[in-house]
Amino acid sequence: MTIRLRAPKAVLFDLDGTLADTAPDLAAAANKLRTDRGLTPTPFEQLRPVASAGARGLIGVAFGLMPADAGFDALRSEFLANYAAKIADRTTLFDGIADLLETIESRGLKWGVVTNKPELYTNALLPLIGLQHTACSISGDTTAHAKPHPEPLFEACRRLGLAAQDCWYVGDDLRDIQAGKAAGMPTVAAGWGYCGHSAPQSWDADCVARDPADIMRLLCAS
Repeated sequence: MTIRLRAPKAVLFDLDGTLADTAPDLAAAANKLRTDRGLTPTPFEQLRPVASAGARGLIGVAFGLMPADAGFDALRSEFLANYAAKIADRTTLFDGIADLLETIESRGLKWGVVTNKPELYTNALLPLIGLQHTACSISGDTTAHAKPHPEPLFEACRRLGLAAQDCWYVGDDLRDIQAGKAAGMPTVAAGWGYCGHSAPQSWDADCVARDPADIMRLLCAS
């Protein structure tokens, strides 16, 4: 990898699809909605790409409903209850993430989480997957705005005592890159993540990382 980014003082990460492979548990929560209604489960390969979008994306695929549609809110409440009951049954860190976080810490840098996941679920999940020592954790309801608005990233910077340009933001969804760019942060698209239905190369990120090791190489080159 020949791309160079300004050396960071902190690296901020999205959670679902970037640090942690949460799709198996999110998909199971959506498919329980279907099986409880006597419907066949939606294939995992259809649900995985939208896992980063949470209830909106998963219910959209599993039931063809959007937030403005009748019945969506009731399904969302039931989905969240299903997810909370089994939030870390099959969720794991992506391969290479533990090594990446160790590398960041060994270089004297901070790392944090900025996710659109509601705080209730973020706080429950992080210690179960070994991420309780993050320097900051910002959820979708921590501030008045969620990504792609930059405010969650600005709040992370305030808590870290750093300027936005001194942080990298890594995420697996277009809205992550949009938020990072709006905040004035160097951005890295997590190509190993869920990525929605568009190619990370089209997001205008400063870099597309194929795997966490690519980010380690970026750090070494910065």
